[in-house]
Amino acid sequence: MTISLTGVSERPGSAEALTSLLSARFASRLFAKDATLWGEAAAAEAAVRLGWTDATGAALDLIDGAERLASEYRAAGIDRIVLCGMGGSSLAPLVIAPALSVLDSTHPDAVRAALEGDLQRTAVVVSSKSGGTVETLSHLAAWEGAFAGAGIDAAERIVVVTDPGSTLAERAAASGMRAFLADPTVGGRFSALTAFGIVPSVLAGADFRPIIAEAAAVRHDLSADSGENPALALAAALHADLPERFVLELHPDGSLPAELGLWIEQLVAESTGKQGHGLLPVALPVGAAGTRSTAALSLGFGLSSPAGADARPAGELFVSAPLGAQLLLWQVVTAALGFLLGVDPFNQPDVEAAKIATRASLGGAAAPVASPPAASDLLAELRRVAPADGYLAIQAYVDPTAPEIAEQLERLRSALGEELGIAVTAAYGPRYLHSTGQLHKGGPQQGAFLQLIDVPVRDVVIPGPEAGAELRFGELMRAQARGDASVLRARGRAVVTVEREHVEGYLAELIAGCAR
Repeated sequence: MTISLTGVSERPGSAEALTSLLSARFASRLFAKDATLWGEAAAAEAAVRLGWTDATGAALDLIDGAERLASEYRAAGIDRIVLCGMGGSSLAPLVIAPALSVLDSTHPDAVRAALEGDLQRTAVVVSSKSGGTVETLSHLAAWEGAFAGAGIDAAERIVVVTDPGSTLAERAAASGMRAFLADPTVGGRFSALTAFGIVPSVLAGADFRPIIAEAAAVRHDLSADSGENPALALAAALHADLPERFVLELHPDGSLPAELGLWIEQLVAESTGKQGHGLLPVALPVGAAGTRSTAALSLGFGLSSPAGADARPAGELFVSAPLGAQLLLWQVVTAALGFLLGVDPFNQPDVEAAKIATRASLGGAAAPVASPPAASDLLAELRRVAPADGYLAIQAYVDPTAPEIAEQLERLRSALGEELGIAVTAAYGPRYLHSTGQLHKGGPQQGAFLQLIDVPVRDVVIPGPEAGAELRFGELMRAQARGDASVLRARGRAVVTVEREHVEGYLAELIAGCAR
Protein backbone atom coordinates (compact mmCIF):
# COMPACT_ATOMS: atom_id res chain seq x y z
CA MET A 1 0.00 0.00 0.00
CA THR A 2 1.36 3.44 -0.89
CA ILE A 3 -0.63 5.27 1.80
CA SER A 4 0.60 5.22 5.38
CA LEU A 5 -1.09 6.79 8.42
CA THR A 6 0.69 7.66 11.64
CA GLY A 7 -1.09 8.46 14.89
CA VAL A 8 -4.54 7.34 13.76
CA SER A 9 -4.61 4.31 16.04
CA GLU A 10 -3.81 6.63 18.96
CA ARG A 11 -7.01 8.61 18.51
CA PRO A 12 -9.52 7.64 21.21
CA GLY A 13 -13.12 7.62 20.10
CA SER A 14 -12.51 6.79 16.44
CA ALA A 15 -13.57 3.14 16.75
CA GLU A 16 -17.28 3.98 16.82
CA ALA A 17 -17.08 6.09 13.67
CA LEU A 18 -15.05 3.42 11.87
CA THR A 19 -17.59 0.77 12.85
CA SER A 20 -20.35 2.96 11.44
CA LEU A 21 -18.54 3.26 8.08
CA LEU A 22 -17.84 -0.47 7.94
CA SER A 23 -21.39 -1.45 8.92
CA ALA A 24 -22.78 0.74 6.16
CA ARG A 25 -20.33 -0.75 3.65
CA PHE A 26 -19.51 2.85 2.88
CA ALA A 27 -16.39 2.33 0.76
CA SER A 28 -17.75 -0.30 -1.61
CA ARG A 29 -21.05 1.53 -2.01
CA LEU A 30 -19.21 4.81 -2.69
CA PHE A 31 -17.19 3.29 -5.52
CA ALA A 32 -20.36 1.62 -6.82
CA LYS A 33 -21.80 5.19 -6.99
CA ASP A 34 -24.58 4.55 -4.50
CA ALA A 35 -26.22 7.98 -4.22
CA THR A 36 -28.28 7.02 -1.18
CA LEU A 37 -25.28 7.04 1.20
CA TRP A 38 -25.94 10.57 2.46
CA GLY A 39 -29.69 10.26 2.92
CA GLU A 40 -32.79 10.92 0.88
CA ALA A 41 -32.38 14.70 0.74
CA ALA A 42 -28.89 14.43 -0.76
CA ALA A 43 -29.58 11.57 -3.16
CA ALA A 44 -30.49 13.64 -6.22
CA GLU A 45 -27.32 15.74 -5.93
CA ALA A 46 -25.10 12.74 -5.19
CA ALA A 47 -26.49 10.85 -8.19
CA VAL A 48 -24.73 13.31 -10.51
CA ARG A 49 -21.58 13.91 -8.42
CA LEU A 50 -19.82 10.54 -8.11
CA GLY A 51 -17.98 10.36 -11.42
CA TRP A 52 -14.69 11.09 -9.63
CA THR A 53 -14.65 7.58 -8.15
CA ASP A 54 -13.57 6.16 -11.52
CA ALA A 55 -12.10 9.24 -13.19
CA THR A 56 -8.67 7.70 -13.77
CA GLY A 57 -9.88 5.64 -16.73
CA ALA A 58 -10.96 8.65 -18.80
CA ALA A 59 -7.93 10.68 -17.77
CA LEU A 60 -5.50 9.20 -20.28
CA ASP A 61 -7.47 10.43 -23.32
CA LEU A 62 -7.62 13.90 -21.77
CA ILE A 63 -3.88 13.84 -21.13
CA ASP A 64 -3.23 12.87 -24.77
CA GLY A 65 -5.30 15.81 -26.03
CA ALA A 66 -3.71 18.29 -23.64
CA GLU A 67 -0.21 17.07 -24.54
CA ARG A 68 -0.90 17.60 -28.25
CA LEU A 69 -2.01 21.16 -27.61
CA ALA A 70 0.99 21.77 -25.34
CA SER A 71 3.33 20.64 -28.12
CA GLU A 72 1.57 22.94 -30.57
CA TYR A 73 1.96 25.88 -28.22
CA ARG A 74 5.63 25.16 -27.53
CA ALA A 75 6.36 24.97 -31.27
CA ALA A 76 4.78 28.43 -31.61
CA GLY A 77 6.91 29.86 -28.79
CA ILE A 78 4.00 29.99 -26.33
CA ASP A 79 5.34 28.96 -22.96
CA ARG A 80 3.47 31.16 -20.45
CA ILE A 81 0.24 29.50 -19.31
CA VAL A 82 -2.22 31.46 -17.15
CA LEU A 83 -5.16 29.72 -15.49
CA CYS A 84 -8.32 31.67 -14.67
CA GLY A 85 -10.56 29.70 -12.33
CA MET A 86 -11.86 29.64 -8.77
CA GLY A 87 -11.85 27.03 -6.01
CA GLY A 88 -11.56 23.48 -7.28
CA SER A 89 -10.94 24.74 -10.81
CA SER A 90 -7.66 26.40 -9.81
CA LEU A 91 -6.30 24.88 -6.59
CA ALA A 92 -5.50 21.39 -7.89
CA PRO A 93 -3.46 22.72 -10.84
CA LEU A 94 -1.74 25.12 -8.43
CA VAL A 95 -0.49 22.02 -6.57
CA ILE A 96 0.44 19.97 -9.62
CA ALA A 97 2.09 22.47 -11.99
CA PRO A 98 4.69 24.80 -10.41
CA ALA A 99 5.19 26.68 -13.70
CA LEU A 100 1.51 27.60 -13.95
CA SER A 101 0.38 31.17 -13.29
CA VAL A 102 -3.01 31.25 -11.54
CA LEU A 103 -5.31 34.28 -11.65
CA ASP A 104 -8.04 33.75 -9.07
CA SER A 105 -8.19 37.30 -7.76
CA THR A 106 -10.28 40.34 -8.61
CA HIS A 107 -7.73 42.73 -7.11
CA PRO A 108 -6.84 45.15 -9.95
CA ASP A 109 -3.09 44.89 -9.31
CA ALA A 110 -3.19 41.10 -9.75
CA VAL A 111 -5.30 41.38 -12.92
CA ARG A 112 -3.08 44.13 -14.34
CA ALA A 113 0.09 42.14 -13.65
CA ALA A 114 -1.31 39.16 -15.53
CA LEU A 115 -2.49 41.21 -18.51
CA GLU A 116 0.79 43.13 -18.77
CA GLY A 117 2.86 39.98 -19.18
CA ASP A 118 4.33 39.00 -22.52
CA LEU A 119 1.18 38.28 -24.54
CA GLN A 120 3.15 36.98 -27.52
CA ARG A 121 4.13 33.92 -25.49
CA THR A 122 0.91 33.60 -23.42
CA ALA A 123 -2.02 31.19 -23.55
CA VAL A 124 -4.90 31.30 -21.09
CA VAL A 125 -7.01 28.48 -19.67
CA VAL A 126 -10.47 29.59 -18.54
CA SER A 127 -12.00 26.99 -16.22
CA SER A 128 -15.52 27.03 -14.81
CA LYS A 129 -17.74 24.02 -14.25
CA SER A 130 -20.94 26.04 -14.26
CA GLY A 131 -19.72 28.40 -16.97
CA GLY A 132 -21.16 31.31 -15.00
CA THR A 133 -18.50 32.09 -12.37
CA VAL A 134 -18.41 35.89 -12.21
CA GLU A 135 -14.68 36.18 -11.51
CA THR A 136 -13.79 33.81 -14.34
CA LEU A 137 -16.08 35.46 -16.89
CA SER A 138 -14.65 38.85 -15.92
CA HIS A 139 -11.13 37.51 -16.43
CA LEU A 140 -12.16 36.05 -19.79
CA ALA A 141 -13.50 39.42 -20.94
CA ALA A 142 -10.28 41.11 -19.85
CA TRP A 143 -8.11 38.61 -21.72
CA GLU A 144 -10.20 38.89 -24.88
CA GLY A 145 -9.69 42.65 -24.77
CA ALA A 146 -5.96 42.35 -24.08
CA PHE A 147 -5.34 39.91 -26.93
CA ALA A 148 -7.39 42.01 -29.34
CA GLY A 149 -5.41 45.10 -28.33
CA ALA A 150 -2.18 43.25 -29.10
CA GLY A 151 -3.44 42.07 -32.51
CA ILE A 152 -3.59 38.44 -31.37
CA ASP A 153 -6.47 36.09 -32.21
CA ALA A 154 -8.00 35.35 -28.79
CA ALA A 155 -9.56 32.13 -30.08
CA GLU A 156 -6.08 30.74 -30.70
CA ARG A 157 -4.85 31.62 -27.22
CA ILE A 158 -7.81 30.96 -24.92
CA VAL A 159 -8.62 27.37 -23.93
CA VAL A 160 -11.90 26.66 -22.15
CA VAL A 161 -12.54 23.88 -19.63
CA THR A 162 -16.19 23.55 -18.66
CA ASP A 163 -19.16 21.19 -18.53
CA PRO A 164 -21.05 20.26 -21.69
CA GLY A 165 -23.95 22.60 -22.39
CA SER A 166 -22.74 25.44 -20.15
CA THR A 167 -22.96 29.02 -21.37
CA LEU A 168 -19.15 29.05 -21.42
CA ALA A 169 -19.12 25.98 -23.68
CA GLU A 170 -21.56 27.71 -26.02
CA ARG A 171 -19.45 30.86 -26.00
CA ALA A 172 -16.32 28.88 -26.82
CA ALA A 173 -18.05 27.12 -29.71
CA ALA A 174 -19.40 30.39 -31.11
CA SER A 175 -16.01 32.13 -30.96
CA GLY A 176 -13.86 29.20 -32.12
CA MET A 177 -11.97 28.73 -28.85
CA ARG A 178 -10.58 25.32 -28.06
CA ALA A 179 -12.72 23.60 -25.43
CA PHE A 180 -12.18 20.57 -23.23
CA LEU A 181 -15.53 19.36 -21.92
CA ALA A 182 -15.39 17.90 -18.44
CA ASP A 183 -17.34 15.05 -16.90
CA PRO A 184 -20.61 16.64 -15.72
CA THR A 185 -20.92 14.02 -12.97
CA VAL A 186 -17.94 15.43 -11.05
CA GLY A 187 -18.30 18.46 -8.79
CA GLY A 188 -15.70 21.21 -8.97
CA ARG A 189 -13.84 20.50 -5.73
CA PHE A 190 -13.66 16.77 -6.54
CA SER A 191 -12.27 17.46 -10.03
CA ALA A 192 -8.50 17.25 -9.47
CA LEU A 193 -8.12 14.09 -11.59
CA THR A 194 -10.43 15.30 -14.37
CA ALA A 195 -10.15 17.90 -17.14
CA PHE A 196 -10.05 20.76 -14.60
CA GLY A 197 -6.85 19.39 -13.08
CA ILE A 198 -5.35 17.83 -16.19
CA VAL A 199 -5.62 20.45 -18.95
CA PRO A 200 -3.98 23.49 -17.32
CA SER A 201 -1.37 21.34 -15.57
CA VAL A 202 -0.29 19.57 -18.76
CA LEU A 203 -0.24 22.79 -20.77
CA ALA A 204 2.07 24.23 -18.09
CA GLY A 205 4.47 21.31 -18.51
CA ALA A 206 3.44 18.90 -15.75
CA ASP A 207 3.60 15.16 -16.35
CA PHE A 208 0.16 14.00 -15.25
CA ARG A 209 0.58 10.32 -16.06
CA PRO A 210 2.41 9.40 -12.81
CA ILE A 211 -0.28 11.22 -10.81
CA ILE A 212 -3.03 9.18 -12.46
CA ALA A 213 -1.03 5.99 -11.91
CA GLU A 214 -0.57 6.80 -8.22
CA ALA A 215 -4.31 7.35 -7.80
CA ALA A 216 -5.21 4.19 -9.71
CA ALA A 217 -2.79 2.16 -7.59
CA VAL A 218 -4.68 2.90 -4.36
CA ARG A 219 -8.22 2.72 -5.71
CA HIS A 220 -8.65 -0.93 -4.66
CA ASP A 221 -7.55 -0.22 -1.08
CA LEU A 222 -9.75 2.86 -0.80
CA SER A 223 -12.83 0.98 -2.03
CA ALA A 224 -12.48 -1.88 0.48
CA ASP A 225 -14.86 -2.23 3.44
CA SER A 226 -11.98 -2.91 5.77
CA GLY A 227 -10.56 -1.39 8.91
CA GLU A 228 -7.27 -1.23 6.99
CA ASN A 229 -8.80 1.18 4.46
CA PRO A 230 -6.75 4.36 5.12
CA ALA A 231 -9.54 6.70 4.02
CA LEU A 232 -12.04 5.17 6.44
CA ALA A 233 -9.49 5.11 9.27
CA LEU A 234 -8.53 8.76 8.70
CA ALA A 235 -12.13 9.94 8.41
CA ALA A 236 -12.98 8.18 11.66
CA ALA A 237 -9.98 9.73 13.42
CA LEU A 238 -10.88 13.25 12.22
CA HIS A 239 -14.49 12.74 13.30
CA ALA A 240 -13.59 11.39 16.75
CA ASP A 241 -13.55 14.69 18.66
CA LEU A 242 -16.07 16.67 16.61
CA PRO A 243 -17.59 19.11 17.30
CA GLU A 244 -15.11 20.17 20.00
CA ARG A 245 -11.96 19.86 17.88
CA PHE A 246 -13.20 21.18 14.56
CA VAL A 247 -9.99 22.91 13.40
CA LEU A 248 -7.48 20.79 11.47
CA GLU A 249 -4.04 22.37 11.12
CA LEU A 250 -2.28 21.04 8.02
CA HIS A 251 1.53 20.93 8.28
CA PRO A 252 3.46 20.12 5.07
CA ASP A 253 6.86 18.54 5.62
CA GLY A 254 8.26 19.96 2.38
CA SER A 255 8.40 16.73 0.38
CA LEU A 256 5.08 17.51 -1.36
CA PRO A 257 3.90 20.93 -2.55
CA ALA A 258 2.71 22.99 0.42
CA GLU A 259 -0.20 24.12 -1.78
CA LEU A 260 -1.71 20.66 -1.28
CA GLY A 261 -2.91 22.06 2.06
CA LEU A 262 -4.89 24.76 0.22
CA TRP A 263 -6.55 22.12 -1.93
CA ILE A 264 -7.41 19.95 1.10
CA GLU A 265 -8.69 23.08 2.85
CA GLN A 266 -11.25 23.90 0.16
CA LEU A 267 -12.26 20.28 -0.39
CA VAL A 268 -12.97 19.50 3.25
CA ALA A 269 -14.31 22.88 4.39
CA GLU A 270 -16.72 23.41 1.51
CA SER A 271 -17.93 19.81 1.63
CA THR A 272 -18.49 19.47 5.39
CA GLY A 273 -19.23 23.02 6.56
CA LYS A 274 -23.01 23.22 6.62
CA GLN A 275 -26.01 22.76 8.90
CA GLY A 276 -23.86 23.84 11.87
CA HIS A 277 -21.34 21.04 11.29
CA GLY A 278 -17.95 20.97 9.68
CA LEU A 279 -14.20 20.54 9.87
CA LEU A 280 -12.07 23.64 9.19
CA PRO A 281 -8.63 22.82 7.79
CA VAL A 282 -5.96 25.52 8.16
CA ALA A 283 -3.30 25.30 5.45
CA LEU A 284 0.05 26.28 6.95
CA PRO A 285 3.44 26.90 5.32
CA VAL A 286 6.38 24.55 5.90
CA GLY A 287 7.76 24.99 9.39
CA ALA A 288 4.87 27.05 10.77
CA ALA A 289 4.16 26.59 14.46
CA GLY A 290 0.86 25.14 15.61
CA THR A 291 -1.74 26.99 17.62
CA ARG A 292 -2.47 26.82 21.33
CA SER A 293 -6.17 26.39 20.56
CA THR A 294 -7.93 23.48 22.25
CA ALA A 295 -10.18 23.32 19.18
CA ALA A 296 -7.30 22.33 16.90
CA LEU A 297 -5.93 18.98 15.79
CA SER A 298 -2.58 18.77 13.98
CA LEU A 299 -2.01 16.76 10.82
CA GLY A 300 1.21 16.52 8.82
CA PHE A 301 1.54 15.29 5.26
CA GLY A 302 4.36 14.26 2.98
CA LEU A 303 5.83 11.46 0.92
CA SER A 304 7.01 9.32 3.83
CA SER A 305 6.16 8.90 7.49
CA PRO A 306 8.33 10.56 10.14
CA ALA A 307 10.96 8.23 11.53
CA GLY A 308 9.95 7.39 15.08
CA ALA A 309 7.40 8.86 17.46
CA ASP A 310 9.78 11.65 18.48
CA ALA A 311 9.81 12.97 14.91
CA ARG A 312 6.30 14.43 15.19
CA PRO A 313 4.47 16.50 17.80
CA ALA A 314 2.51 14.60 20.41
CA GLY A 315 -0.98 13.83 19.17
CA GLU A 316 -0.24 14.75 15.54
CA LEU A 317 -1.60 12.67 12.73
CA PHE A 318 0.53 12.16 9.63
CA VAL A 319 -0.49 11.09 6.13
CA SER A 320 2.24 9.85 3.81
CA ALA A 321 1.53 9.08 0.16
CA PRO A 322 2.54 10.28 -3.30
CA LEU A 323 0.56 13.19 -4.73
CA GLY A 324 -1.92 11.23 -6.88
CA ALA A 325 -2.76 8.92 -3.97
CA GLN A 326 -3.19 11.92 -1.64
CA LEU A 327 -5.71 13.47 -4.05
CA LEU A 328 -7.94 10.39 -4.24
CA LEU A 329 -7.50 9.61 -0.54
CA TRP A 330 -8.73 13.03 0.58
CA GLN A 331 -11.71 12.88 -1.75
CA VAL A 332 -12.81 9.60 -0.15
CA VAL A 333 -12.09 10.95 3.35
CA THR A 334 -14.25 13.98 2.61
CA ALA A 335 -17.14 11.90 1.33
CA ALA A 336 -16.89 9.71 4.44
CA LEU A 337 -16.89 12.75 6.73
CA GLY A 338 -20.10 13.89 5.05
CA PHE A 339 -21.62 10.50 5.85
CA LEU A 340 -20.52 10.64 9.49
CA LEU A 341 -21.73 14.22 9.95
CA GLY A 342 -25.03 13.62 8.18
CA VAL A 343 -24.47 16.36 5.58
CA ASP A 344 -24.51 16.42 1.79
CA PRO A 345 -20.83 16.77 0.83
CA PHE A 346 -21.64 17.86 -2.72
CA ASN A 347 -23.70 21.02 -2.27
CA GLN A 348 -22.68 24.51 -1.16
CA PRO A 349 -25.83 26.44 -0.25
CA ASP A 350 -24.09 29.28 1.57
CA VAL A 351 -21.70 29.96 -1.30
CA GLU A 352 -24.75 30.76 -3.41
CA ALA A 353 -26.03 33.12 -0.70
CA ALA A 354 -22.81 35.14 -0.89
CA LYS A 355 -23.05 35.33 -4.69
CA ILE A 356 -26.58 36.71 -4.44
CA ALA A 357 -25.45 39.29 -1.88
CA THR A 358 -22.57 40.32 -4.13
CA ARG A 359 -24.91 40.94 -7.07
CA ALA A 360 -27.16 43.02 -4.81
CA SER A 361 -24.18 45.04 -3.61
CA LEU A 362 -23.09 45.71 -7.20
CA GLY A 363 -26.50 47.16 -7.93
CA GLY A 364 -26.16 49.95 -5.38
CA ALA A 365 -24.03 53.05 -5.05
CA ALA A 366 -20.37 52.49 -4.23
CA ALA A 367 -19.81 52.72 -0.48
CA PRO A 368 -17.30 55.36 0.64
CA VAL A 369 -14.01 54.18 2.07
CA ALA A 370 -14.12 54.64 5.85
CA SER A 371 -11.03 55.62 7.80
CA PRO A 372 -9.52 52.50 9.36
CA PRO A 373 -9.37 52.29 13.15
CA ALA A 374 -6.04 52.60 14.93
CA ALA A 375 -4.26 49.26 15.12
CA SER A 376 -4.59 49.21 18.92
CA ASP A 377 -8.34 49.77 18.68
CA LEU A 378 -8.74 47.02 16.10
CA LEU A 379 -6.80 44.56 18.24
CA ALA A 380 -9.00 45.43 21.22
CA GLU A 381 -12.10 44.79 19.10
CA LEU A 382 -10.75 41.43 17.95
CA ARG A 383 -10.09 40.42 21.54
CA ARG A 384 -13.70 41.30 22.32
CA VAL A 385 -15.37 39.41 19.46
CA ALA A 386 -13.08 36.39 18.96
CA PRO A 387 -14.68 33.26 20.49
CA ALA A 388 -12.48 31.61 23.10
CA ASP A 389 -13.14 28.13 21.72
CA GLY A 390 -13.34 29.11 18.06
CA TYR A 391 -11.27 30.72 15.33
CA LEU A 392 -10.52 34.01 13.62
CA ALA A 393 -10.49 34.15 9.82
CA ILE A 394 -8.45 36.88 8.14
CA GLN A 395 -10.09 37.58 4.79
CA ALA A 396 -7.48 39.49 2.82
CA TYR A 397 -8.69 41.29 -0.29
CA VAL A 398 -5.17 42.12 -1.42
CA ASP A 399 -2.89 41.37 -4.36
CA PRO A 400 -1.90 37.70 -3.90
CA THR A 401 1.02 38.12 -6.30
CA ALA A 402 2.80 40.58 -3.96
CA PRO A 403 5.35 38.52 -1.97
CA GLU A 404 5.80 41.14 0.74
CA ILE A 405 2.06 41.10 1.50
CA ALA A 406 2.01 37.29 1.58
CA GLU A 407 4.84 37.35 4.13
CA GLN A 408 3.06 39.97 6.24
CA LEU A 409 -0.19 37.99 6.23
CA GLU A 410 1.54 34.89 7.53
CA ARG A 411 3.27 36.93 10.24
CA LEU A 412 -0.07 38.51 11.19
CA ARG A 413 -1.80 35.12 11.27
CA SER A 414 0.84 33.74 13.60
CA ALA A 415 0.91 36.88 15.78
CA LEU A 416 -2.87 36.97 16.19
CA GLY A 417 -2.86 33.28 17.06
CA GLU A 418 -0.44 33.99 19.89
CA GLU A 419 -2.32 37.13 20.93
CA LEU A 420 -5.78 35.53 21.03
CA GLY A 421 -4.87 31.93 21.86
CA ILE A 422 -7.15 30.58 19.13
CA ALA A 423 -6.75 29.16 15.64
CA VAL A 424 -6.31 31.86 12.99
CA THR A 425 -6.67 31.39 9.25
CA ALA A 426 -5.49 33.78 6.55
CA ALA A 427 -6.90 33.53 3.04
CA TYR A 428 -7.12 35.69 -0.04
CA GLY A 429 -10.44 37.10 -1.15
CA PRO A 430 -12.28 36.22 -3.27
CA ARG A 431 -10.49 32.85 -3.41
CA TYR A 432 -11.78 31.82 0.02
CA LEU A 433 -15.39 32.39 -1.09
CA HIS A 434 -15.01 29.21 -3.18
CA SER A 435 -13.21 27.37 -0.38
CA THR A 436 -13.67 27.99 3.34
CA GLY A 437 -16.43 30.55 2.72
CA GLN A 438 -19.09 27.85 2.84
CA LEU A 439 -17.97 26.70 6.30
CA HIS A 440 -17.67 30.28 7.57
CA LYS A 441 -21.39 30.76 7.02
CA GLY A 442 -22.82 27.26 7.31
CA GLY A 443 -20.47 25.53 9.74
CA PRO A 444 -20.06 25.80 13.51
CA GLN A 445 -20.94 29.27 14.78
CA GLN A 446 -17.53 29.69 16.37
CA GLY A 447 -15.81 32.08 13.99
CA ALA A 448 -15.02 35.79 13.92
CA PHE A 449 -13.89 37.52 10.73
CA LEU A 450 -11.42 40.26 9.91
CA GLN A 451 -11.77 41.67 6.40
CA LEU A 452 -8.66 43.54 5.24
CA ILE A 453 -9.45 45.29 1.95
CA ASP A 454 -6.68 46.94 0.00
CA VAL A 455 -8.42 49.77 -1.87
CA PRO A 456 -6.72 49.97 -5.28
CA VAL A 457 -5.09 53.20 -6.35
CA ARG A 458 -5.58 52.25 -10.01
CA ASP A 459 -8.54 50.17 -11.14
CA VAL A 460 -9.05 47.99 -14.22
CA VAL A 461 -12.20 48.09 -16.35
CA ILE A 462 -14.02 44.81 -17.01
CA PRO A 463 -14.91 44.96 -20.71
CA GLY A 464 -18.02 43.45 -22.21
CA PRO A 465 -21.77 43.95 -21.88
CA GLU A 466 -22.20 41.16 -19.31
CA ALA A 467 -20.05 43.07 -16.84
CA GLY A 468 -22.41 46.07 -16.76
CA ALA A 469 -21.78 49.73 -17.43
CA GLU A 470 -18.10 50.47 -16.77
CA LEU A 471 -17.81 47.95 -13.96
CA ARG A 472 -14.27 47.69 -12.66
CA PHE A 473 -12.40 44.88 -10.93
CA GLY A 474 -11.89 46.93 -7.78
CA GLU A 475 -15.64 47.57 -7.55
CA LEU A 476 -16.33 43.87 -8.01
CA MET A 477 -13.78 43.00 -5.29
CA ARG A 478 -15.32 45.39 -2.77
CA ALA A 479 -18.82 44.13 -3.63
CA GLN A 480 -17.68 40.55 -2.98
CA ALA A 481 -16.32 41.53 0.43
CA ARG A 482 -19.48 43.48 1.33
CA GLY A 483 -21.75 40.68 0.12
CA ASP A 484 -19.93 38.05 2.15
CA ALA A 485 -19.92 40.26 5.24
CA SER A 486 -23.66 40.83 4.98
CA VAL A 487 -24.38 37.09 4.87
CA LEU A 488 -21.98 36.40 7.75
CA ARG A 489 -23.65 39.06 9.90
CA ALA A 490 -27.09 37.71 9.00
CA ARG A 491 -25.90 34.33 10.33
CA GLY A 492 -24.84 35.91 13.63
CA ARG A 493 -21.10 36.05 12.94
CA ALA A 494 -18.91 38.95 14.08
CA VAL A 495 -17.26 40.77 11.16
CA VAL A 496 -14.71 43.58 11.41
CA THR A 497 -13.93 45.33 8.11
CA VAL A 498 -10.94 47.55 7.37
CA GLU A 499 -10.50 49.33 4.02
CA ARG A 500 -7.35 51.22 3.24
CA GLU A 501 -5.04 52.18 0.40
CA HIS A 502 -1.57 50.59 0.71
CA VAL A 503 -2.80 48.08 3.27
CA GLU A 504 0.69 46.69 3.83
CA GLY A 505 1.45 49.60 6.16
CA TYR A 506 -1.57 48.73 8.29
CA LEU A 507 -0.53 45.08 8.41
CA ALA A 508 2.82 46.14 9.83
CA GLU A 509 1.06 48.19 12.52
CA LEU A 510 -1.10 45.23 13.52
CA ILE A 511 1.89 42.89 13.72
CA ALA A 512 3.76 45.39 15.87
CA GLY A 513 0.70 45.80 18.09
CA CYS A 514 0.56 42.07 18.78
CA ALA A 515 4.20 42.11 19.85
CA ARG A 516 3.62 44.67 22.61
